[in-house]
Amino acid sequence: MAAIGYEDIVRVPKALLHDHLDGGLRPATVVELAEAVDHPLPTTDPEELGRWFVEAADSGSLERYLETFAHTVAVMQTAEGLRRVAAECALDLAADGVVYAEVRFAPEQHLERGLDLDGVVEAVLAGFVEGAAEAAANGHPIRVGTLLTAMRHAARSQEIAELAVRYRDTGVVGFDIAGAEAGFPPTRHLDAFEYLQRENFHFTIHAGEAFGLPSIWQAIQWCGADRLGHGVRIVDDITPGDTRPVLGRLAAYVRDKRIPLELCPSSNVQTGAAPSIAEHPIGLLRDLRFRATVNTDNRLMSGTSMSREMALLVEAFGYGYPELQWFTINAMKSAFIPFDERLAIINDVIKPAYAKLLS
Repeated sequence: MAAIGYEDIVRVPKALLHDHLDGGLRPATVVELAEAVDHPLPTTDPEELGRWFVEAADSGSLERYLETFAHTVAVMQTAEGLRRVAAECALDLAADGVVYAEVRFAPEQHLERGLDLDGVVEAVLAGFVEGAAEAAANGHPIRVGTLLTAMRHAARSQEIAELAVRYRDTGVVGFDIAGAEAGFPPTRHLDAFEYLQRENFHFTIHAGEAFGLPSIWQAIQWCGADRLGHGVRIVDDITPGDTRPVLGRLAAYVRDKRIPLELCPSSNVQTGAAPSIAEHPIGLLRDLRFRATVNTDNRLMSGTSMSREMALLVEAFGYGYPELQWFTINAMKSAFIPFDERLAIINDVIKPAYAKLLS
């Protein structure tokens, strides 16, 4: 079989679980919205600004990476701005061949110009509906679910958890906590996670990116996370053996329980969680059959897309269509929408598309 090219990857259906709304804006949109709210930018040339975001994020430090969000969040403070960004997000993902996406954002970060939490969520949900409808009209149908994120250094997680449950029937499919891991363990938000479990609601936790095994252990065993946001540092509990790698108790538990890992290769290289794509633990984790998934994290800051992430893995690990289908079905199995709806996308969209390529 001929090598898979980038355009081939764009055409296959993809599922995305870990994408930040404020990390995926179009540079031209940032420029336009910044002018409307009088927010200063490093440059007002869209191409230069796009390069600036990638270079500023490409620092090897999660904290420095997060600083780039000051500019995107600043232009997402009005209902009009939020709706536009969400609609363009759905359109951009659909054009890249993504058929299912869960996009997350932190409502508490969008209150600087008079919106309340409900107004923020309603604007974003309306934008996703608008963008998905336009994408479908363009021949690129996409289902977008929303995750509401609480900032781990703040104290509003219970409030955001209740907000997520309030909008569970209108597009919000899960909850998350994000931000710097070191010094802000997930157990600080235990009340919110216990509330979500009582409400039979889904949640993922950023863990095992900048911080190691203790963060992963707390997220799973104390907080009850359904998925691990990144989780890449689980490899710290895997050691070389005489004939095959040896899994420690935590790594074995994560694999045995099929806990999904929301791996973001390019982002992990940028923040120093992995030295390079070729050395990214996703290769080992796939070989060991963890529930590994491929994700974008922040498309603007990483200058990436789902197709680019998969193309990088094809180049680094020699993957073909079977591996890309495996990652995609892993993600779809791990989505926070109902089982029958997940199954329909797998059986009616993903498998038929790959069957044509593999026949």
